[in-house]
Amino acid sequence: MNNKPAASPIVIASRESRLALWQARHIQARLAELYSQRTVTILAMSTRGDQILDRPLAQIGGKGLFIKELEVAMLEGRADLAVHSLKDVPMEMPAGFALAAITARENPRDAFVSNRYDELSALPAGAVVGTSSLRREAILRAAYPQLKIEALRGNLDTRLRKLDDGQYDAIILAAAGLIRLGLAARIKSLLTPEQSLPAPGQGALGIEVLSANRDALAWVAPLNDQETMACVGAERAFSRALGGSCQVPLGGYAIFEQGELWLRGFVATPDGRQMISGELRGAPGDADSIGRTLAQRLREQGAQQILDSLAAAQ
Repeated sequence: MNNKPAASPIVIASRESRLALWQARHIQARLAELYSQRTVTILAMSTRGDQILDRPLAQIGGKGLFIKELEVAMLEGRADLAVHSLKDVPMEMPAGFALAAITARENPRDAFVSNRYDELSALPAGAVVGTSSLRREAILRAAYPQLKIEALRGNLDTRLRKLDDGQYDAIILAAAGLIRLGLAARIKSLLTPEQSLPAPGQGALGIEVLSANRDALAWVAPLNDQETMACVGAERAFSRALGGSCQVPLGGYAIFEQGELWLRGFVATPDGRQMISGELRGAPGDADSIGRTLAQRLREQGAQQILDSLAAAQ
């Protein structure tokens, strides 16, 4: 007779949206493969970011509103880890928490979604485009000043429903979320990085744990993708050095090219009239330094004035 106690379950905290639950179930399946002797469960929760839908995210506290309740669940011992879209994770992790693993990236590009038009350039003057991001808003206003840009909040299904209800002529979404939910057919065209430089971490999943939880750190370590970790490490270092938040229209995107890490980044005013951009290449092992160096170069080229004006306006 085997009296050995059953291993305690691994509990994943997740937002309740369909995309968040897909992400949590994806990690749940991978952990279940690695640790067949353990049960892996999901603790679904509603966060303030999901509940407040009548104001732009930048006005109500930023991306941290999507993860605070999940962090409380870990602090209280109700969950071992949380799974996030990495672009929703603040650049500065709260004390006591760590990004323990970053999974291989899905398509990081922005997607043009419309029921009437095939691409951005086909939109007529006055067409209404919905976006939840100051980054996308600045890009759109700079390149297409004839369009009307309006705020778009809610989970992915809610945003698509608002488009289908005729509230918008087109909306811009992260391609990764649509692909993950089997909605790639809704994408009329993918925007190139030259058209719309992605947000830092876009397309990647980050797994957050308590820094002191050695078991959780060990459980998720095999899920980490080194190339994605280097790329988003540079992107997040770039954003962090510029005070990146929902209040700063900022893009940062890195890839491996010919053995080097190539980082592109920009900072803009929300109206798109000022945009300071640049790029830097270096060794993959220098990801953090590449991000910080590019940020400093952009500051010297005029980004500091943009940041100062944004801070004064808050």
